[in-house]
Amino acid sequence: MPLRLDIKRQLVQRTDRIKGVDLHPTEPWLLANLYNGNVYIWNWSDQTLVKSFEITELPVRSAKFVARKQWLITGSDDMIVRIFNYNTMDKVKVFEAHTDYIRCIAVHPSMPYILTSSDDMLIKLWDWDKNWSCAQVFEGHSHYVMMVSFNPKDSNTFASASLDRTIKVWCVGQPTPNFTLEGHEKGVNCVDYFTGERYGWGCCGWVGEFGDGVQAAWTTSRVWDYQTKACVQTLEGHSHNIAAVCFHPELPIIVSGSEDGTIKLWHSTTYRLENTLDYRLERVWSLGYVKGSNCLAIGYDDGAVVLKLGREEPVASMDSSGKIIWAKHNEVQTVNLRSLGAEYEITDGRGCHWPHNPNGRFVVVCGDGEYIVYTALAWRNKSFGSGLEFVWSHDSNDFAIRESSSKVKLYKNFAERSTVKLDFTAEGIHGGALVGVRSAEYIVFFDWDGSIVRRIDVVAKEVRWSESGEYVAIIAENSFYVLKFNREVVEAHRASGRPTDDDGIDDAFELLNEVSEKVKTGVWVGGCFIYNNAQWRLNYCVGGEVTTLFHLDRPMYLLGYLATQNRVFLIDKEFGIVSYTLLLSMIEFKTLAQRGDMEAALALLPGLPKDQLNSVARFLEAKGFVAEALEVATDPEYRFDLAIQLGNLDVAQSIAVALDSEVKWKQLGELAISSGRMAVAEQCLQYGKDFSGLLLLYSAQANRAGLTSLAASATAAGKHNVAFLALFSLGQVEQCVQLLLDTNRLPEAAFFARTYLPSKVSEVCKVWKKDLALLNPKAAESLADPDEYPNLFPELALALQAESISTASRSKLVDASRYAEFEGSTLVNLIEAAREMGTMSLSNGHAEAEEDEQLEEEDEEVEEEQQAEEIPAPPAQLSAPPPPPSVTVPPTPPSPSRAPAAAASPAFTAAAPPSPVATTPTPQAATPAPPPPATAAPIDAAAPVTAAAAAVGAFASATATAAAAAKVAEPEELEDEEEDGLFKDNEEGGDAEEEEADGDDDWGLEEGDDAV
Repeated sequence: MPLRLDIKRQLVQRTDRIKGVDLHPTEPWLLANLYNGNVYIWNWSDQTLVKSFEITELPVRSAKFVARKQWLITGSDDMIVRIFNYNTMDKVKVFEAHTDYIRCIAVHPSMPYILTSSDDMLIKLWDWDKNWSCAQVFEGHSHYVMMVSFNPKDSNTFASASLDRTIKVWCVGQPTPNFTLEGHEKGVNCVDYFTGERYGWGCCGWVGEFGDGVQAAWTTSRVWDYQTKACVQTLEGHSHNIAAVCFHPELPIIVSGSEDGTIKLWHSTTYRLENTLDYRLERVWSLGYVKGSNCLAIGYDDGAVVLKLGREEPVASMDSSGKIIWAKHNEVQTVNLRSLGAEYEITDGRGCHWPHNPNGRFVVVCGDGEYIVYTALAWRNKSFGSGLEFVWSHDSNDFAIRESSSKVKLYKNFAERSTVKLDFTAEGIHGGALVGVRSAEYIVFFDWDGSIVRRIDVVAKEVRWSESGEYVAIIAENSFYVLKFNREVVEAHRASGRPTDDDGIDDAFELLNEVSEKVKTGVWVGGCFIYNNAQWRLNYCVGGEVTTLFHLDRPMYLLGYLATQNRVFLIDKEFGIVSYTLLLSMIEFKTLAQRGDMEAALALLPGLPKDQLNSVARFLEAKGFVAEALEVATDPEYRFDLAIQLGNLDVAQSIAVALDSEVKWKQLGELAISSGRMAVAEQCLQYGKDFSGLLLLYSAQANRAGLTSLAASATAAGKHNVAFLALFSLGQVEQCVQLLLDTNRLPEAAFFARTYLPSKVSEVCKVWKKDLALLNPKAAESLADPDEYPNLFPELALALQAESISTASRSKLVDASRYAEFEGSTLVNLIEAAREMGTMSLSNGHAEAEEDEQLEEEDEEVEEEQQAEEIPAPPAQLSAPPPPPSVTVPPTPPSPSRAPAAAASPAFTAAAPPSPVATTPTPQAATPAPPPPATAAPIDAAAPVTAAAAAVGAFASATATAAAAAKVAEPEELEDEEEDGLFKDNEEGGDAEEEEADGDDDWGLEEGDDAV
């Protein structure tokens, strides 16, 4: 039977003359050594140049990958071997290996050895573990040694080809050859070992040798049996010298390349010429391959080509009873999974080994242009015929063949039933419930009688039917489509007698899902489609929902599913079979849930393993059944997330208690706040140590006790920003200053005291000055203390008086429910109030002094009159005093311990900041300004609060947050403090000018220095 061999070009790269090629075993890399002395690495999957090396100016005749060391090794005409790290491009070693051109390098498959052959007629063995010392020299050839090759089945032996017309077989450790193959009329260019088995010879190999064109044209190649030392076959067909040859390690072919520019593919068993390739790149010089891959690399005069031969997927199938049949080269093997005993335990991902037990019903072998049906038990020929492809129906008695690109024949009980003549070019056929005929642009489905069912415009690559024939997966290049086949619609259409057009029956198929995944292989299990993708993940799809079962460690291909074992079976390239658990009950559950039959689906839950319940819950959540998912899930963290999603505080709280996670408590607290359950929210925020959340909650509730507790706990936990805000909201400016001092925020403490607590400015300034002196004494000297330089702090007395007014008003508590009565009446400039109080006190003092002076003058006049008349004065109680002069008495000022009337109004919220008492007075506006947003907190009618802002609550020009305090002051306050702040300035008047005139420099500043 002719060999069926698909050939695809992966890379065509034009270059100068290439003398050697090699393929990387794990990366899609081609290594090419050139006659001009350069070496290139190309990525044949994306057509890019990976690395380039300028080795020498002379030809590089051999280069090889050493993947386990990440090396590439080169041998050139300068007699030097060079080793590079192909990742870093660093030189690992350079040494002179021979006294003439180096022709070939061979790498030992497991030991740290390489072989080099040369025109000096020597073969040398090098050990890289011993600093590349020469371990052995092999002598025996009398001409150039053109090539050496290790035996893949016995790596202690190798063969060499020489222009002395001989092939010698050597053993590592022995300096003389084991034997010599003679009988060639011309020199031998190359040699390679056959990697397969022949006629049951366990470790035997085949050696192919090829003629040399140096002395004369040698256009044939020979195959030797080196055990009998006999020539088995001579291959003829090239018209010029043969330069390279190889036995492909994965396919039953011999590849030969010639200077006539052609590549010939020969069957390794029948020695028949299967194909001839010519890519018009002039002479062929080298061939390269790698075990485990179907790729073939070719080096030409004008470039390189990488081909992919055949299909990498193993040819194997499995039926519903567990019988597996696979073919490798010219061998067919069968196994039966039922032969496993009950004591045999299968582990997920582990390879299984069974005795070969022929079983089954029919086996079909299809080659180029022929098919043969065998009985699986006796392997007797049941049927045969001409056909490019063969597919089975769900009924094993029906099958179809693609006889040509325009004709498909349908058979029933091995008798031809009908023939379908196509009006398009068929590229493939697919079996199942219907016959699918694929073209380059669409796929057409026919029933097994030959009538058209439906044309679907999708570029299909594969078609997979479910066992029931209800669902079909059409696999395209980068996605797949799941369709439902409506058999009843088709039968009704047929029964009606209506004609069917070229597109078929409109409602024959219903599109259910489209999934963007590149499918390698797939099988149906009920309503579940199992497949492996390009990333080698084993997935299954139910209702468009994709779930990953396992990540595969190597390329594997699906064989089928055994319901009796709840396992899905796969096969790799080496025909190793592995399996993974996939519960049928899980598939049934998801199928029922997808169809909306939740009652039947939930009835299956008791039968599911507990370790699968979380997977079930996630599936239910994805389908929108969150409440059901919460009931099914067992993972506490997942159940907590579901409870939060449902807003079920009780369940979430019970789970949070068990988990005791700060993150969970915070999530629950946020949910409780949004639900209005403040008691639960407070508890959650406390457990979660969410101090920011507690600050928001207590501020909104005007909870003074909560803020007090929060300030203490936040300070203990090191959350100083929250603690500062809590103290500031309570109006406890003394504690704010102390907190800033304790946390070494000395500049902020000084400016905060200057704004809100002037009596502490001097104390804080001394601490700041002492600390700053350790870093910059000059800067410390430039700080002004109000006790030492009162002239730099104008209106400090007014600020102190305003502070006393503010302090006296802090203890007044008003229920928050009365906020509307006082809204807007608490905005007063405390500096103006202090200034007006001082003016009224002074006016009253002057009036009293004038009245006393007038009374004294009247008494003196009375005495003078009495003395002049010498008449005794009448008793005081009998004589009425003269009426006092008219005096205008000003209104009685308020007591110094009281604020002005407007300032006596209580504050309403514990969240309002204190009013600044050390600001420069500003003229009153014509109309009172509305209160700022920071002073209007939410009101809880049941929450008693104190005057959070001293004397009047929140002052309009005060900073509203601790961030303002940390920034020292608002811009307007900074302008004022530049005039009367904490710093000394050489441009100030008064004493500073006199001291400057006297030449005394009390600032600690040198000439030209400015105050800090």
